[in-house]
Amino acid sequence: MASEALSMASIDENPLLQDFVFPPFDVVDANHVRPGIRALLNILENDLIELEKTVEPTWPKLVEPLEKIVDRLTVVWGIVNHLKAVKDSPELRSAIEEVQPEKVKFQLRLGQSKPIYNAFRAIQDSSDWQTLSDPCKRIVEDIGCVCLLLIVLSSCFFLSLSSFESSKPSNSGCILSEHFVGILASDETYAQIKEAVLSGVSLEDDKRENFNKIEQELEKLSQKFGENVLDATKKFEKLITDKKDIEGLPASSLGLAAQTAVSKGHENATAENGPWVVTLDAPSFLPVMQHARNRSLREEVYRAYVTRASSGDHDNTPIIDQILKLRLEKAKLLGYNNYAEVSMALKMASVDKAEELLEKLRSASWNAAVQDMEDLQNFSKDQGALEANDLSHWDISFWSERLRESKYDINEMHAPATLRCVEVVAYFHLYYAQEELRPFFSLPKVMDGLFTLAKMLFEIDIEPADGLAPVWNNDVRFYCVKNSLGNPIAYFYFDPYSRPSEKRGGAWMDEVVARSRALSRDGASARLPIAHMVCNQTPPVGDKPSLMTFLEVETVFHEFGHALQHMLTKQDEGLVSGIRGIEWDAVELPSQFMENWCYQR
Repeated sequence: MASEALSMASIDENPLLQDFVFPPFDVVDANHVRPGIRALLNILENDLIELEKTVEPTWPKLVEPLEKIVDRLTVVWGIVNHLKAVKDSPELRSAIEEVQPEKVKFQLRLGQSKPIYNAFRAIQDSSDWQTLSDPCKRIVEDIGCVCLLLIVLSSCFFLSLSSFESSKPSNSGCILSEHFVGILASDETYAQIKEAVLSGVSLEDDKRENFNKIEQELEKLSQKFGENVLDATKKFEKLITDKKDIEGLPASSLGLAAQTAVSKGHENATAENGPWVVTLDAPSFLPVMQHARNRSLREEVYRAYVTRASSGDHDNTPIIDQILKLRLEKAKLLGYNNYAEVSMALKMASVDKAEELLEKLRSASWNAAVQDMEDLQNFSKDQGALEANDLSHWDISFWSERLRESKYDINEMHAPATLRCVEVVAYFHLYYAQEELRPFFSLPKVMDGLFTLAKMLFEIDIEPADGLAPVWNNDVRFYCVKNSLGNPIAYFYFDPYSRPSEKRGGAWMDEVVARSRALSRDGASARLPIAHMVCNQTPPVGDKPSLMTFLEVETVFHEFGHALQHMLTKQDEGLVSGIRGIEWDAVELPSQFMENWCYQR
C-alpha cells in the first residue's frame, strides 16, 4: 500500500500531468514519460468511453469534448516529442519507444470510433447543416483529420525547411504521411467524409487488425529512421591538425571548428592554430563544401554526409524497404492503387497534377542548369583545376563560389547606407558570397529587421518575454506577440543554434498549443496560440554573436511565416485554427510569402 501511495504521489507530481499555461520544458525528463503518458492515456480512455456513451450530434455533446481529448494528448505528447527533437538522449528514446505503441493504440481507437463517426455524419445530414459557420462545416467535413489530428501533431509533425537533411520517408521532416488522414472536397458537393476509409474505420475484423499493425509498425520505423540519421550525423568527426588541409576556409568556419575541437577535449584549440574538428552539421559541413581548397577533404566530408545511415548499426536501408512495403500494403487495404494516392487524398492537387508540375519545373530549368555546368567547367579549366573535365558533386559548390567571386569584385561593392536590414539581404545577395554577408547579419539585427517587417505588414509588436515561460536550453528565446492595442495575442519560442550532440538537423515550426474557445482558461477569452521555431544555424563563436549566412536568414523568415499563420489566426474553433486543417500543398504559402521579403529592396 505504501508503494502504491508513493506511485500515486509521483503521478500527481508528474509535470506532464499538471495544469499549465506554458509547458514545463525545463523539468520534464525521461523518468516522467512512462508514468505520465500511461496515466494520461488512462484518463483519456475513460473520457472517450464517456463521450461514446453520451455522444449526440451537437457541438457541446460531440465536438467540444472531442477537442479536449485530442488537444490534451497533442499537447502532452508534443512536449515529449519536441524534447526528443531538441534534447535527445538514450533514456528519452527508450521511454518513448516503450509507451509509443500504447499511444498509437489509443489514437487508432479514437480514429476508428464509430459512435463519433456516426455523430458527425448525423450533423452533416441534419437540417441544421446549412446554419453552421464555415469553420464548423470544415470540422465536420474534415472528420478524418479531426479524429486523427493528434496522430499528425503528436508524431513529430514539423513544418520544416530542412535543406540540409537527407531525404526521409516522409513529407515534412518526420512522420507525417504515415498517419495524415482526412477528406477530399468535391467541387460539386460537400466533401464526402473519407475518414471511414483513410483511418480504417470501415475495415472489419482481420483487415482492421492488419491495418492497425501497419500503423504501429510505420510509426516505430519512422522513429528509428530519424534516430539513425541523427546518430550517424553525430558519429562523424574529422580532426584536422595540418593548416594546409583547411586552406580556404573562412575565419567564421575556423572559429567554429576550433570551438568544436575544444568541446571534444582539445582544450588549446584556436581558430588560427587548430586543431580543428569538422562535423556533418550544416554550419560545419557547408563551408567545407564551398571553400576548402583541399579536394580530398571535400570528397571525404561529402561522401560521409550523403551516406549517413546507410551502413553499419545505423543502416536505414532495410527500414526504407519495409516502410515502402507497408505503405503499399496500407494503400491496398484502403482501396488505393499506391501510397501516393493515399498521401494526396487530403491535398488540393492530385498525383497527376504533382507530376505535371515537376515536369514543368524540369523542362524550364534544364537548359539553364546545363549552361551553369558548362560555365563551371570552363571557369575551373581556366583556373587550372585538374578536375575541370570531370567535376564531381564535391566540386560544384566550391567552384560556384569561386566563379561568383570572379564575376563580382566584392572589394569594390558598397551597399547604399540607407538600406534597411531586409533590403541589405537582397542587395548583397546579388553580389556577395555567403561568407561576405555574415558581418552584416548578426542574429540580433536580423531578428530586429524581421520584427520590424512584421509590424509593418501585420500591425503587431513582438517583445522579448524571456523568463515568462520555462525553456529547454539557455539559448532559447521566448517572445510575446501583441496587437495594435498592446494586448497579447500569441507567444513563441525560438531555438536558433545548432547542437549536433542532441538536436536533429534542419529547421521547423510546430504548434505548442492552438487558439481555442473550448479550452479557454477563464471561460471568456480564447486560449492564445503558442508556437515554437527551431533552426540549426551557426552558433556564436567566443564572445561574438551568431553571424548568419543569407540562407540562414532566409530560413528564419521562412519558419516565421509558418509561425505567423499559427499565431495570427482569429479562428476560435480549435480543431481548425492556426495551421490545423490546411491542405498540405497550401500550407507553404505564408512561409514563402515571408521568405520572399528577403529579396525585397
